[in-house]
Amino acid sequence: MHTGPTSQQRPSRRTLIKAAGAAAVAVPVLAPVASAASRGTTAAPAAAADWDVIVIGAGFAGVTAARELRARGKRVLVLEARDRIGGRTWTDTYGGQLIERGGTWVEPTQPYLGPELKRYSLALEEDDPISTTWLPTPSGPKQFTPEDGFGRIGTIFDRMFEGSQTYFEKPLQPLLRNDLLANLDKLSLRDRLTQLSLTPAEELLVNGQTAVYSGGTSAMGAFTMFAQWWALSGHTNQGWNDTMRWRIAKGTKALLDAMLNEAKPTVRLSSPVATVTDTGSLVYVTTKSGTQYNASAVVVAMPVNALNTVRFSPALPAALTTASGQGVAVKNAVKLWIHARKGAGRVYGQGAEGGSPIPMLLPFKETAEGMLYIAFSTDPALDPTNTAQVKSAVQKLGVNLDVIGVKVHDWGRDPYALGGWAFRKPGQLTKLYPDVTHTSGRLSFASGDIANGWSGYIDGAIESGMRAARQAAGEE
Repeated sequence: MHTGPTSQQRPSRRTLIKAAGAAAVAVPVLAPVASAASRGTTAAPAAAADWDVIVIGAGFAGVTAARELRARGKRVLVLEARDRIGGRTWTDTYGGQLIERGGTWVEPTQPYLGPELKRYSLALEEDDPISTTWLPTPSGPKQFTPEDGFGRIGTIFDRMFEGSQTYFEKPLQPLLRNDLLANLDKLSLRDRLTQLSLTPAEELLVNGQTAVYSGGTSAMGAFTMFAQWWALSGHTNQGWNDTMRWRIAKGTKALLDAMLNEAKPTVRLSSPVATVTDTGSLVYVTTKSGTQYNASAVVVAMPVNALNTVRFSPALPAALTTASGQGVAVKNAVKLWIHARKGAGRVYGQGAEGGSPIPMLLPFKETAEGMLYIAFSTDPALDPTNTAQVKSAVQKLGVNLDVIGVKVHDWGRDPYALGGWAFRKPGQLTKLYPDVTHTSGRLSFASGDIANGWSGYIDGAIESGMRAARQAAGEE
């Protein structure tokens, strides 16, 4: 998740990548399924394996892996626990508008997502600019112009991430300068804020963001996680804000559908997995309903937080067991869509750390009755279905909304996610990577949680799916 704002400023580099026209999906002829002899060393004879590869999970990581494996001629079965595809992306409707209950924004200059948008000619839609911002100050919420308020935040972030050009020289290769990251990765965002010796006013401008990214308090999240995002955004505040500027016009599901329509793997929904057993020659996957499948290889495309809900034999590698136990994605992540009557307009509200159960509010689109807003919470004490509580939390930001209703998904309590947006904890980058990206026997692992680059974004999920497909095909 990136909750950075969209301001009136529009950098010219974006004029080159905005897609035009309605989304169109090309469905080429599928490559013929290869014979057992031609599938390489990872594939058992056809009589021994029902499938070449089973992919567990139909989010972006799993769907990408399935498409890439089908392009290699593999027989692919996708098992999805939910009754829908998408994982932690979820296209829905509310207030007469298309909404995303999970991952929302795309950045067309990202290295993996950008080519996918072009591949399927998917049109983008740009968020309208914010007109008013409310930010915390020592005397309470204060109204700023977007240019002034976001400019002040950017100035602090420039100081916060000074030196990122060196320690994240190539941010898609996060451990390239591991010698410089050893001490930095020990820092939480709270540690880094303390190092800066900010004034009370400066601290208030940013600690609401650092807290919500981290999962509740700035002490929970790794400084290097935010610093890598900053580096991937070009080491600039404008580039960082641009990661929350564009959406796929027909929703994230349009891209997933296009990928599946091209590859045509077998997909079975409502099939949560209970056990995965790697015998050394075949992998047996058993669902909670008792149905068993087998394949020559398996791609485990599940959120890292949820890995420990499946019994693996042999056990998961130590790095993945640790990552799942600690959690990578924010465990108390809640995303809210607030429908309010006309009045407040395109207002952005941001609170101080610990100041409101809803620390961030962003405008989305007008409806027949008013306006939809996006909000985030990591406060387990908030009842997001209680309209009065939601209205009170938003008022603490300085924003008054006449709330009509709220649509919410609690990703932390979602049994197939157990968390929302990815945000590493201190020490996880240097202690768990690259081990979490390696294979284990006939298993490979894919998730936006363990991407080398845009971890926590759709781009990262696609990256990890491509890597896992290569591993499952015996190419690395």
